[in-house]
Amino acid sequence: MAFTEGMAHHDPTHKLLNEASHIWMNGEFVEWKNATIHILSHAVHYGSSIFEGIRAYNTAKGTAIFKLPEHTKRFFNSTKIYRMKIPYTQEEISNAIVETIKINNLKSCYIRPIAYRGYHSLGVDPSGCSLDVAIAVWEWGKYLGPEALEKGVAVRVSSWNRIAPNTMPATSKAGANYMNSQLIKMEALIDGYVEGIALDINGFVSEGSAENIFLVMDGKIITPPQGASILPGITRDSIITLAKEEGFEVKEQFIPREFLYIADEVFFTGTAAEVSPISSVDKIPVGNGKRGPITGILQRKFLDIVENGIDPHGWLMYI
Repeated sequence: MAFTEGMAHHDPTHKLLNEASHIWMNGEFVEWKNATIHILSHAVHYGSSIFEGIRAYNTAKGTAIFKLPEHTKRFFNSTKIYRMKIPYTQEEISNAIVETIKINNLKSCYIRPIAYRGYHSLGVDPSGCSLDVAIAVWEWGKYLGPEALEKGVAVRVSSWNRIAPNTMPATSKAGANYMNSQLIKMEALIDGYVEGIALDINGFVSEGSAENIFLVMDGKIITPPQGASILPGITRDSIITLAKEEGFEVKEQFIPREFLYIADEVFFTGTAAEVSPISSVDKIPVGNGKRGPITGILQRKFLDIVENGIDPHGWLMYI
């Protein structure tokens, strides 16, 4: 069995792409099979790409995109940090996302906008390369597996730390950052876990390979601050809002590793992961090893918005 096949066999997140019909590339729709780039594009060699992960849901009230303006703003903020000037406005990118969903005739989908340094030269300096933008959409199920939302997932603390401050910007959702995520994810899978939790350079809890993390201790909710090398998650912000509305105290603080072992509940959040409970950390059960009550409340509130269209905050944009 090949190395990658062994990982895929134990990985609920490993799924073949459900190909759609068209991808938006630099202002035009291109057939999926023809949406290619040159092998000597700068992004292939140096990781010079910025992307977003967004979901459109088939709600009870129709197809709706979750927090599109917030995702589009983060997309532009990420590119600004890396001195990439997108040749479109935020409104134009948002409109292109809507049109890409429509042309592919999808009721629900994962949405991937990406900006990347294209073909021209292969020096480290990317200034002579084009800045290309593409938007792809495809059908995608529950990232950590359909049972994860109820039963939770087994995770380990990774031997790989998140990037240190002032080395690479953790705030930017850059393709290069996810080489670190790949190491965290592959290590976890090889050892029989579904996901890994990375610590920051100081040994405090940071995040999963592609998810933010929350802990529940004595009825209070804590989550790492942005200074812990986390991506500023949009689902993370939504869960903080929902938790406060339910009357829970939410605190952003540096979290020692050992809190993962004594917390009453631990859960991931993210566009792909949504709200996914963690059943054990390093084979130590979290609580009773099942989804905890507070996780359940927040998960239900979130799913009521994205599945049932119960959206008092106006987070959904119907198309």
